[in-house]
Amino acid sequence: MPLIIGVTGGIGCGKSTAAKAFAALGIETVDADDLARAVSAPDGSAYPKIVALFGDTAIQADGTLDRAFIRRQVFADPKIRTRLEAIVHPRVGEETVRRVAQWRGPYGLWIVPLLLEKPGLRERADRVLVVDCPEAQQIARIAASRGLNEDEVRAIMATQCSRDQRLALADDILDNSGSPEHLTAQVARLDRFYRTLADTRMV
Repeated sequence: MPLIIGVTGGIGCGKSTAAKAFAALGIETVDADDLARAVSAPDGSAYPKIVALFGDTAIQADGTLDRAFIRRQVFADPKIRTRLEAIVHPRVGEETVRRVAQWRGPYGLWIVPLLLEKPGLRERADRVLVVDCPEAQQIARIAASRGLNEDEVRAIMATQCSRDQRLALADDILDNSGSPEHLTAQVARLDRFYRTLADTRMV
């Protein structure tokens, strides 16, 4: 069984960027956000129940979910968030298990934004890798990429661990505050480290 490296970090810290750098080295990944989007797509298993929860107002002209609308509802009412998670998370969990079972390398990345916040998730990873950058950088990145204002970004950040909490719980840290070259060099070092750990465990 390959090592499972749980990857997390605050919104805008660059988890996907880090994952691409590992993928360039041949490392397999499973991204919980990608799976959540898949199960909530019009042909996904969660779609009918999400529409039943939010109503036809949540459906855009092309049949896809209006994620901005759903995000506003979820942040306005924690009970709705809990009901949405009860629909999506079990389906994402099932698909995660299926995909991880197909990994063939020495280790793989399991990318979960709320790895440290949701009970029981951290224990499923062999190590926790936190992708980190300063909060001001997080806000600037998300404002540029998603068009959210600072208040909207901070509302999302408030649902996550603080930066200090994440760093305290990390087994490994990737500093993504600098250049792409700086990130790539760190990924190369961690790749060597994880491969060595995997080899040691197999002995």
